[in-house]
Amino acid sequence: MKTRSITAALAAVLAASVASAASAEPVFNRIASFAVADNLPEGKDKATPTSSEIISASEDGNMLVYSDSPNKAIGFIDITDAKAPKAGGTVAFEGEPTSVTFAGGKALVAINTRESFVKPSGILAQVDIASKAIDTTCDLGGQPDSIALNKDKTIAAIAIENERDEEVNDGDIPQMPAGDLVILSLKDGVVDCGSIKHVTLTGLADVAGDDPEPEFVAFNGLDEIALTLQENNYIVIIDGKTGTVKSHFTAGTVNLEGIDTKKDGALKFTGEMKDVAREPDAVKWLDDNRFVVANEGDWKGGARGFTIFDKTGKVLYENGAAFEREIAKIAHYPDARNKKGVEPEGMEAAKFGDDNLFFVLAERASIVGVYKDTGAEPELLQLLPSGIGPEGAVAIPSRNLFVTANETDLVEDGLARSHVMIFERAEGEAAYPQIVSTEKDGELIGFGALSGLAPVKDQAGHLYAVNDSVYASQPTIFTIDATAKPAKITDALRITRAGAAAQKLDIEGLVPDHEGGFWLASEGDADKLYSHAIIHVNEKGAIEKEIAIPAELRAGEKRFGFEGITSVGEGDDLTLWMAVQREWGDDEKGFVKLVSYKPSSKEWGAVRYPLETTEAGWVGLSEITANGDYAYIIERDNQIGQAAKLKKLYRVALADLKPGKIGGELPVVKKEEVRDLIPDLKGATNGYVVDKVEGFTIDAAGNGYVVTDNDGVDDSSGETLFFGIGPMNAM
Repeated sequence: MKTRSITAALAAVLAASVASAASAEPVFNRIASFAVADNLPEGKDKATPTSSEIISASEDGNMLVYSDSPNKAIGFIDITDAKAPKAGGTVAFEGEPTSVTFAGGKALVAINTRESFVKPSGILAQVDIASKAIDTTCDLGGQPDSIALNKDKTIAAIAIENERDEEVNDGDIPQMPAGDLVILSLKDGVVDCGSIKHVTLTGLADVAGDDPEPEFVAFNGLDEIALTLQENNYIVIIDGKTGTVKSHFTAGTVNLEGIDTKKDGALKFTGEMKDVAREPDAVKWLDDNRFVVANEGDWKGGARGFTIFDKTGKVLYENGAAFEREIAKIAHYPDARNKKGVEPEGMEAAKFGDDNLFFVLAERASIVGVYKDTGAEPELLQLLPSGIGPEGAVAIPSRNLFVTANETDLVEDGLARSHVMIFERAEGEAAYPQIVSTEKDGELIGFGALSGLAPVKDQAGHLYAVNDSVYASQPTIFTIDATAKPAKITDALRITRAGAAAQKLDIEGLVPDHEGGFWLASEGDADKLYSHAIIHVNEKGAIEKEIAIPAELRAGEKRFGFEGITSVGEGDDLTLWMAVQREWGDDEKGFVKLVSYKPSSKEWGAVRYPLETTEAGWVGLSEITANGDYAYIIERDNQIGQAAKLKKLYRVALADLKPGKIGGELPVVKKEEVRDLIPDLKGATNGYVVDKVEGFTIDAAGNGYVVTDNDGVDDSSGETLFFGIGPMNAM
């Protein structure tokens, strides 16, 4: 009987396990990131700016092709092994590729060859994939934008935008000549240039009807074309076989609530905008009657969402500001664009398994929203991190893959390159986001640019964080519940001076004062009239004391100052230690200061900390936190992606922190490497290595936590990585 009971129990556990596995929901996770610069031709300077804008996949799903307008080329990526994409070479043209797609063994490339805005021109080039040879070209009679093929790849539609000059009349339209739509036939993947027909679109739109500017095209299963006229705020439905306009209608307006409307260095999602033109960009059919458009809102509006229409123009669903608010919860909201928002631009739709999915690409937030089409209100399934400026995407359901092309290349600023990113759909947990916000008093807690961490006393898995001067009008101490997955920001304590948001601060570190308040380290910047200082705030966030650095220290000050703060001892024995990021004027090259301050006696002191060296950029400190017998310090270079070589955690014995007098000979401390963080940064979400590892702390249970600074989504992918590295006593 006992044996039977055990067997039955095991069978029940096994059955439950199988049932649980069977019911697990598939998710997308990034499995690879391909830097487009790795596909530059041999001999070309790798610092040449690149771009991956529009992307498509071969029928077998093993080859990607993307448009690279800065280099007047298309690039190929071999993804036979999707986790290890390989450079597949490029093909150059005399003009600028604007869109690309596959038909059989050919790539069809729309190319802008215009002489000027008033003399637009363009061609369609057919490129053999195997030989990389240009087979043929067709004159399109104008400047092309989007290209699409019908389901059986017998018809191609190309939006001839003849785009406006933004420097003329403040970019307003009309600006002639007018755009139109080109339709042509294909047979066995080969284009027939002689079949080209132009569909006239003038006289339709309410806005500048004599100057239609077609933006994006898509086919449904009936060979009907949905065409957006972005600046005209208009949508046209066309019979792809005959070129007949079947219906046309305004994209209309939308009312937005719960948005941030002021560019003021603060995240306040309490504003609203009324009657905002949608300004549709990308469009994808959900079935033969319904389609979804990305409301870019980048010209005059600021619509920032998406809308589902039927082909008569009836609005079936309006997203409003909901997509943007979800983006704000994961710190990808671009505060610098409050009037126009996250700019949904790209779109893709496909069936994965039994799920009809569509993907909305927010260019300015560097995020892709994955939605399930329910036939009514769509369900948001995930938010995927996507490099900087996702412009194009392609779904490959046969391989459970989804790929994004991210056009922005910041090589000239020493920042991230353009990347193509590959995601795989499989059972498991979403790797991103790793930290999200909640609401407080009914309002969304906006966050970003996290620059320092500290533990909550006696509460394992609970931490504090602080933001830096990206949000200069809203300095904040956040409370994080790291026991949740993803971690949750549950509270926000605003830092105030005389009852108002404190100004002229750049908070880079914090440590609790054991009485409910905090000590803060503020990094100075003379150009912004910020001072290097130690700040003390009470339990309500009100500044009670501001301690300027002494004259001896100020004599050598530079821009890169206090990057972290921690405390050792209590009461009259309390000593604050601050990590200075880089060498100041009185520092020997390769050494920075760890500065001490004793509040009870107002004594200042310092030790010297030896820096590592790297071939490129600079090396500095980003954090200091004391725990047990050690002070833990983040040391990093300022490099990103493949150039990043140093992101490490070191420790210094507290017994060695014996400060000397500032201005005199300072003792040099010995450091011990604890952990190389680059594998963590690479493996966390399979993206490129970010540069700003800014925060580290050890919680009440002795576990270490790391956070990166996303720069408030300014010249950044917006990704905030937040992860634990386990018990520190095991290292």
